[in-house]
Amino acid sequence: MGFVGMILTAVVVVHLYLWRRLVRASTTPGSRSRRVLTWVLVALAALMVVTFGGSRLGIGMEVEHVVAWPGYLWLATMFYLFVFGLVMEVPRAVVTFLVSRRRRTTAVAAGGRAEGEAAPVDEVVLAGAAAGGGSPAHGTATTGGHAAEGAGAGVPEIDRRLFISRTASAVVAAGAVATVGYGVSRALGDPVIERVPVRLPRLDPRMSGLRIAVVSDIHLGPLTGRGHTERIVRMINGLEADAVAIVGDLVDGTVAELGRLATPLRSLESRYGAYFVTGNHEYYTAAGPQEWIEELRSLGVRPLRNERVEIRHAGAVLDLAGVNDLYGVPSGDGPDFDRALGGRDANRPVVLLAHQPVQVTQAAAHGVDLQLSGHTHGGQMAPFNLLVTLQQPMVAGLASVPRTGGGDTQVYVTRGAGFWGPPVRVGAPPEITLVELRA
Repeated sequence: MGFVGMILTAVVVVHLYLWRRLVRASTTPGSRSRRVLTWVLVALAALMVVTFGGSRLGIGMEVEHVVAWPGYLWLATMFYLFVFGLVMEVPRAVVTFLVSRRRRTTAVAAGGRAEGEAAPVDEVVLAGAAAGGGSPAHGTATTGGHAAEGAGAGVPEIDRRLFISRTASAVVAAGAVATVGYGVSRALGDPVIERVPVRLPRLDPRMSGLRIAVVSDIHLGPLTGRGHTERIVRMINGLEADAVAIVGDLVDGTVAELGRLATPLRSLESRYGAYFVTGNHEYYTAAGPQEWIEELRSLGVRPLRNERVEIRHAGAVLDLAGVNDLYGVPSGDGPDFDRALGGRDANRPVVLLAHQPVQVTQAAAHGVDLQLSGHTHGGQMAPFNLLVTLQQPMVAGLASVPRTGGGDTQVYVTRGAGFWGPPVRVGAPPEITLVELRA
């Protein structure tokens, strides 16, 4: 209930802010446009609740597929309306202050004229607006205590504050829609191939040049089709890697719901095989991760469940290990570094597959040379990447931490090839990584 409660609270708070800034401030009280826009926001908020709670409510993947598209697209749009709205607060306040000051100056000037002297039409209108916010009497305005008949005839009055709010709302809406449109094109497009050379001091020179294709966060689910997996497999095979590492968050559903989408993984090609470790989303599925472990075995992908294998290449040996995700801890299926790395030849380099970057602390304590991770999506939608650092030590790319016994444990965080929630990526394009080990 904690996660659901947090989501509901965020939905309510953000929608109230959007109503206040985009609806109330830009419409007149009691107007039809205010009523319509208010109910539209209420409906969109309800849609988001159903979208987030779809799997928990057991509405079925078919219905969830229909609801998820508009729901998650609105989530992204809502997020950027909120972001652009906050950005516009400062210029909105500055313009409102300047206009208010001009109104006061104009009103004082109009009130200080000699009796009988008519004020210019634009000053009369501004003075009327400053006094009551409404239109002056039809064809009549009062200046210096006398009626200036006809001064306002035929001249439309525009409420400056309303004009400012509508202009700001238009800028916010245009910015949000354009950003989401761009983000959808990136999320649904081809992943970027990142080629990353990593130097490992303990690597046998005969193994220099070994290449590992790394992919994470594929997120097969209600918004993806079989083509999503086929494209990823095709791109990985084009890299001609020596090994393939799938570092978690492969699915957002059960084998019964998504098994057909995972079938293309059977076609993965590499010299030394394809390997998989669990991510947090494997533990969110209704049947848990075990059914996917068995499904992947049947597809020729070997799960590394707190275990390791030897990669023998050109007469040299590398240990490739994998640990379960931290979200397996409550069910007794969490990471076990001692089991995965204990009893190995300490002179050999070891590459560890671990879904979350934060696991690098334990990896360093166990003498790991390189950790390959995902989980963060690179932030997926900027500026959300700034919040990721509150939970994870790095968001994307290559970094290092001091290793027990000297040297460093390097960690590479891939941005993931899919998306979670909104089919939107801004500032964090989808990625497939080709890590080349060098001595």
